[in-house]
Amino acid sequence: GNLGERITVTNLNDGKIEVVAHQEFSGRYLKYLTKKFLKKQQLRDWLRVVSTSKGVYELRFYNVVGENEEEDDE
Repeated sequence: GNLGERITVTNLNDGKIEVVAHQEFSGRYLKYLTKKFLKKQQLRDWLRVVSTSKGVYELRFYNVVGENEEEDDE
């Protein structure tokens, strides 16, 4: 892509990837690029980007269980 050799993406075990920036790279920009990719792949309605600690981001499914429980009570 446009980032060239400044960014390396490595596939780790357990379905995880590691993104290493060899120059200063904003976490907010990484989050933006991830959201843009998810939207293009039509996954944005199912997955969200969550920061678990400084410099660590995860993709998580939206919690839809709580919404269904409210409907069952009626």
